[in-house]
Amino acid sequence: MESMSDTAQPAQLSCQTDAAEAVRRRLVLVTGMSGAGRSTSLKVLEDMGYEAVDNLPLSLLSSMLLAREDIVTPLAIGIDVRTRDFDVASLKAEIEALANNRWLDVRLLFLECDDQILARRYTETRRLHPLARDRPVVDGIVLERGYLLPLRQHADVTLDTSDLRTADLKRILQGHFGVEMQRPLSVFVTSFSFRMGLPREADLVFDVRFLDNPHYDFGLRPLTGLDPAVGTFIERDTSYAPFWTALTALLGPLLPRYDREGKSYLTIAVGCTGGRHRSVFVTERVGEWLGGIGQTVVIGHRDLAEAEQQQSRERAEASGLGKS
Repeated sequence: MESMSDTAQPAQLSCQTDAAEAVRRRLVLVTGMSGAGRSTSLKVLEDMGYEAVDNLPLSLLSSMLLAREDIVTPLAIGIDVRTRDFDVASLKAEIEALANNRWLDVRLLFLECDDQILARRYTETRRLHPLARDRPVVDGIVLERGYLLPLRQHADVTLDTSDLRTADLKRILQGHFGVEMQRPLSVFVTSFSFRMGLPREADLVFDVRFLDNPHYDFGLRPLTGLDPAVGTFIERDTSYAPFWTALTALLGPLLPRYDREGKSYLTIAVGCTGGRHRSVFVTERVGEWLGGIGQTVVIGHRDLAEAEQQQSRERAEASGLGKS
């Protein structure tokens, strides 16, 4: 199979200007489980400034790159088991050959998803699994997962889309594959409720359920961790100060190391029982601290809206019982 190697550069590449030679073309290969969001991810990357190509036959990958003169334009290519002449071993070999090319910055994105959610997506769309045309969808999913395991282990970024909203997918892809050159490490800090499960995209998870819970203070229960009174209550807990000192002492040395290792996006998740009070307050504090040391940071609260809706339902139920 033909590949772009340093020993076989096309004539048009060898005569580029010095300025163009200093820029490596970003190439993101998007693969993974069928139904895990490859098409959606390619659309997001296209909105970010990538030229997106889906289902490109593997045999045409190198020739397409060799034929293009606009080598600086970032490119995203979708390849999975539905692609003509797809083969895991051949794709791995192709990626390794492309990675050795000094003109390219090659990244492999592997999209993952729970089996049950994949099966539901196929059922809802009434589509056949590409590896189980005459068998149950679950059989195809299991077969594909085993077949793609070497690619998953080879991936630069593995993204579980099981519970991701489109907005979250955009944020994560922007963090990992933003087209700006020499982007600093970007950190996303989010609160969450353990009742609703761990954020799948989290790199670091901190459990703050050991702190005194404002939920049991009737005056604070209707509030959230965004309210000063809740913050004051949490800070009065004698365990809070040593925890905060230890947390910042841990994060401080880690962030520069992540940056030096080339990691472009880091998700820190802070969880409590309901995702309403303690985790929200600590998440805000972490975000403020990161901003104060010059870190690029975005703050989110995954389950706060749902927690507030639940609180409203409980108040409505209590009010109805009172009237009866």
